[in-house]
Amino acid sequence: MSNERLIYLPLGGAGEIGMNAYVYGYGAPEKERLILVDLGVTFPDMDGTPGVDLIFPDMSWLTERADRLEAVFITHAHEDHVGALAQFWGELGVPVHARAFTANIARRKMEERGHPEDAVRTASAWPEQVKAGPFTVGFLPVSHSIPESSALVIDTPDGRVVHSGDFKLDPQPVVGEPFDPALWTDVCGGGVQALVCDSTNVFSTHPGRSESEVGPEIETLVSVAEGLVCATTFASNVARVKTLAEAGQRAGRTIVLLGRAMRRMIEAAVETGVLTDFPSTVSPEEATAIPRDNLMLLVTGSQGERRAASAQLARGKYRGLELKEGDLFLFSSKTIPGNERGVIRVINQLSEKGVDVVDDSSGLYHVSGHANRPDLERLHDIARAKMVIPMHGEHRHLRAHSNLAAERGFASTLAINGTMLDLSGATPRVAGFVETGRTYLDGSVRIGALDGVVRERIRMALNGLITVSVILDEEHEPMGEPWCELKGLPETGRSRAALIDVLEEDLDQFLRRARPKTLANDDALEEELRRIARSTAQDEIGRKPEVIVTVSRVS
Repeated sequence: MSNERLIYLPLGGAGEIGMNAYVYGYGAPEKERLILVDLGVTFPDMDGTPGVDLIFPDMSWLTERADRLEAVFITHAHEDHVGALAQFWGELGVPVHARAFTANIARRKMEERGHPEDAVRTASAWPEQVKAGPFTVGFLPVSHSIPESSALVIDTPDGRVVHSGDFKLDPQPVVGEPFDPALWTDVCGGGVQALVCDSTNVFSTHPGRSESEVGPEIETLVSVAEGLVCATTFASNVARVKTLAEAGQRAGRTIVLLGRAMRRMIEAAVETGVLTDFPSTVSPEEATAIPRDNLMLLVTGSQGERRAASAQLARGKYRGLELKEGDLFLFSSKTIPGNERGVIRVINQLSEKGVDVVDDSSGLYHVSGHANRPDLERLHDIARAKMVIPMHGEHRHLRAHSNLAAERGFASTLAINGTMLDLSGATPRVAGFVETGRTYLDGSVRIGALDGVVRERIRMALNGLITVSVILDEEHEPMGEPWCELKGLPETGRSRAALIDVLEEDLDQFLRRARPKTLANDDALEEELRRIARSTAQDEIGRKPEVIVTVSRVS
């Protein structure tokens, strides 16, 4: 009896939305040859990760086993699936396979990090397959909110795995390939060992709507607008950008693209042939010479990002263009949970300008790129897999999807990040657990989530900062009084005296009566100065700031 096994291990994306990274392996335990599906990012927020630029999955488990990794396969070009590729490729060093549009985006990222672009190889759609160790992998077209999205058909010695990627069942996606049930039925007809499936919209009980349903509603809205029209959506939703541009064109408006991500996505779509007949556009500089009521701006920043074009227009001018009273601003997008405050801030700033804001609360101007519950059930029935493994979703999504599959007669289990499953038998079996977590891109440096850097930053933000400086002579006697600097703290406290004066007085009194043994020991002296500074601040202002003590000795 063979002891080889087929394993599945999510390192990111299972138990959260974003940061997708899924490992498949085949072979003897601890000797499996591996492939990685997707390598994405998630985005920080000021509450939990202030100052952080991007958040990645902790790839330590895989980088330590890079000699067993055969290849990386990218399902589509959303940042939560491809955004971390260039960050980790240097440690992985294996070929990357993706379809043309996704490969175009991936190569740009590789170039920015100084990696060879030819490490990214362009794959054709099914039935072409790529050999990677014991795996043979094909890209099966599926509709989503970005061009050339694909499920992966992963053939292994223990059977066929279908990794759905992000998907919806859209017969008319405007840009990209429609969902082809006949093709999927053919691919799954020979038997599927496991369907590893998107869970994002498991709680939506109605069938998903087609992208083609959005166009007429947007066109009606734009056609009756009187001032300048501005619209934002996800830059990667090339179909929606085209729909918006065509609606503006039919209303007699000149189209302007604002935002680097928007231009980059459209350029990539045109270069790879997935986007044709896109309306002509003008530059922001040319737009300033066109009457405002003849303009339609398509801008980045649908999630309220502070540096994006929409937020800058809400605050004032951007690239010489400005929104005014009577203009229309359309959010043709869904607000991702966690981004509500940023979006509301932009909406309020636009309202203060007198701009009329239309969001998606009516459900008319946006459709999701993910399959709803009835669509998930339909894919289950097409695949008829021995087991259904939920992925891409928060814990509640995975749990609900696993329960749904079990209720419909499919073996299933809930596997969050770090849960290794053995998919070789008739039912999924937990084969072990590995340590997973997050890493941060902080400026140009990658740091661990548990390194303490961000935790200290949060504490300083919450509590303020005191720096204490003391100079002692060679006899360990203080040379003058200690002095303090304050950051993020009120100037006066309960005693109505200047806080800095109260601190320096209390610290000076301590130094004058401190024992010689304490004055001679830097660690003990720093600890006492820190304790007194925090105690004094607590008495004066009701909080204990972070305290940095510097002890200098003159010889």
